[in-house]
Amino acid sequence: MRVLGVDPGLTRCGLGVVDGGTGRTVSPVAVDVVRTPADLDLALRLLKVSEAAESWLDRYRPEVVAVERVFSQHNVRTAMGTAQAGGVVALAAARRGIAVRFHTPSEVKAAVTGSGSADKAQVTAMVTRILALAEAPKPADAADALALAICHCWRAPMIERKERAEAAAAEQKRRYQARLAQAGTRAKKAGTR
Repeated sequence: MRVLGVDPGLTRCGLGVVDGGTGRTVSPVAVDVVRTPADLDLALRLLKVSEAAESWLDRYRPEVVAVERVFSQHNVRTAMGTAQAGGVVALAAARRGIAVRFHTPSEVKAAVTGSGSADKAQVTAMVTRILALAEAPKPADAADALALAICHCWRAPMIERKERAEAAAAEQKRRYQARLAQAGTRAKKAGTR
């Protein structure tokens, strides 16, 4: 499975592609950071992020795009920009029929380090080790994008099993409710005779 990991942001948006193999085997394909100047109009900054994402989607053709979910940040303005950047990437993927999955920062940290409260240095160190990179990806946004891709590769089988189980449970519930409705209809007909 090829996954494009995206650490969304307006000033720096990390993009990282990894290929997932059997088990927990992952290998790096590409990593970079898209930068936009803070004094540029918001719409133009989002356009730059979108164009970069579209270029990466067309060039690397991932099966899935894993985007960091904006969970909570103290700075509302930063959170809004992060969410907007993630949104334009998700939209670009959706237009190409590519699945988009969102992962929280703690899910990503737990997947690559074993601790949902790991710091950026720990995430970068583990990404470097997991992907057997000669040097750590810089800045941290690049390492975070790779971590998102790794996280998705490792969590995808569990996510798929959960979705299948939820779909099966929903189908069972639907059938049960249909049987109840039929039984109720039969009881009403029997009562009116």
